[in-house]
Amino acid sequence: MERLDKILAMQGSSSRKDVKEMIRKGRVAVNGTVVKESSLKIGEEDSVTLDGVHLSLKKHIYLMLNKPQGVVSASDSDSDTTVVDLVPDEFYRSGLFPAGRLDKDTVGFVLITDDGDFAHRILSPKNHIVKTYEAKLAAPLSNEDRLMLQNGITLSDGTTLKEAKVEISEDGDTPTVKIQICEGKYHQIKRMFAAAGNKVIYLKRTAMGGLRLDPSLPEGKCREISPEELLKIESGKFFSDFEQ
Repeated sequence: MERLDKILAMQGSSSRKDVKEMIRKGRVAVNGTVVKESSLKIGEEDSVTLDGVHLSLKKHIYLMLNKPQGVVSASDSDSDTTVVDLVPDEFYRSGLFPAGRLDKDTVGFVLITDDGDFAHRILSPKNHIVKTYEAKLAAPLSNEDRLMLQNGITLSDGTTLKEAKVEISEDGDTPTVKIQICEGKYHQIKRMFAAAGNKVIYLKRTAMGGLRLDPSLPEGKCREISPEELLKIESGKFFSDFEQ
């Protein structure tokens, strides 16, 4: 149990002084009742609202965002909309950041959190947490090129890319492919296919580890990730089944 003012100050960007003023003005309710005592002790099981908006009281928060094109994977930017800018007030707290980046024109699953230890675990290449993508290519992909990518390649600048799993899901002049990698190097998937003489014209991250992007989550929206879903991320080793 923690004091109401302390736990609210931990959730967002407001200072303890500002929080006390919000409480004094009757803007905060606990379990449906307006309270004006900053010293009230509450726990994670209590329902707290600020101006009628529900607040999460967890020590850390983990969010699944369906990132749209044109949004940058960063906590702040002077010129662009960031993934953190898309977090609604009921989930927002200070210290949020994207655990792993997507290019500005890439869409799909971005995990946003304030838990640095968790982010380090899932992003470390030694833990082999797989990331799954769907890509539209500008030209057909030969079986020879697919096998080359699966065996791992060294780019012309000397960058070494580990093996990747590549499957063609829709054949044709502009095929759709599914890719799984356990790294996150700069423009990795685009550079992989460029090395095979091809071009990625659309790219979407569809899963992190064993957790897939919620198909009911609209672009630009986010939701909390449950403890059970967090375990799916960490258990998603190289390689999970595309069809799971």
